[in-house]
Amino acid sequence: MQPRVEELLARLVAFPTVSASSNLALIDWVQEFLQDAGFCVTRIDAQDAPKAGLLAKFGAGDGGTLLSAHSDVVPTEGQDWSVDPFALTPRGDRLHGRGTTDMKGFVACVLALAESFRETPPARPVSIALSWDEEVGCRGIPQMIDHVIPVLGKPDLCVVGEPTLMRLAVGHKGKASYRATCHGEPGHSAMAPRFINALHLAADLITALRREQTRLLAEGAQDGAYDIPSSTVHAGKMRGGVALNIVPELAEVDFEIRHLAAEQPQDILERIRSVLPEGVDIAQVSAYPGLDSDPALPAIRRLAALLPDPTPIKVSYGTEAGFFAAQKIPTVVCGPGTMNDGHQPDESIARDQLGLCSDVLNRLVRG
Repeated sequence: MQPRVEELLARLVAFPTVSASSNLALIDWVQEFLQDAGFCVTRIDAQDAPKAGLLAKFGAGDGGTLLSAHSDVVPTEGQDWSVDPFALTPRGDRLHGRGTTDMKGFVACVLALAESFRETPPARPVSIALSWDEEVGCRGIPQMIDHVIPVLGKPDLCVVGEPTLMRLAVGHKGKASYRATCHGEPGHSAMAPRFINALHLAADLITALRREQTRLLAEGAQDGAYDIPSSTVHAGKMRGGVALNIVPELAEVDFEIRHLAAEQPQDILERIRSVLPEGVDIAQVSAYPGLDSDPALPAIRRLAALLPDPTPIKVSYGTEAGFFAAQKIPTVVCGPGTMNDGHQPDESIARDQLGLCSDVLNRLVRG
């Protein structure tokens, strides 16, 4: 199966599905591929962009396995690539190209497996979910998730194939991102005390964020499985002002909350809001839930038994897994490659990781 996986990966990498662009050419190709393989395919078009996702199923009834991935990749602009990022380039035991690790390598393994079902069908249903815009805040899966069980039935297990070096990840933090708009009053800087300075309001917000971070580290929920055991807050961008001699009328601060499953971002946000002055408006930009699955669940234990190292881990990055878990579907993150190679120039994946993924998935759905 390995040569076929690499052939399919080359085809997938050739689609430049950067989040800022359409993914429809890839979706059209995958839809036809899966229909030819005997899958029943439901297409879900994005409400606000020329993009789409797919829900596909082989077999009838509830149960079985759901394999989940996203179709988009991060940009290559500003990165120093030594190869064409949208052409698969073999170098020794590694395959280079944008998305090889995050996460078209997993998609290639899934498609190669799906293609084999016509000759040797699996004993239980196998479903596939392919989303869009995961890399820019999980914007696609919220438009798909309510269709999953009605279209596919309720699977016994969902495997989100983000790169974990084929380790069993049962948890990650959730994330909510926000934009704060601070409203001041314009005026000549010579009379600055007479006016409300929007940048001062922004500074008050950042002070509140720092105090809440200190509180979370000392008093918030803790999970020692993470490098940072508490929920975190972070200000990433601050903009404001037009000239040194004009009191700023507007300022913006973009910030995020990465929260443990035991805490809700709304509670953290309300503590921040409670100490802010008037004139600061906060709007949510995007959010995805955390994941905290029980490794003792039978379906998860069954997958663990197929892995070289069955010890469960938790990962620092976010995925779409929390959306499936919220549907009461046992969900894990497990896929080929490592996130250390993702989002980088000359992104690559080891061939033996693709081989291991293919073997594990084959045994999982045919066991």
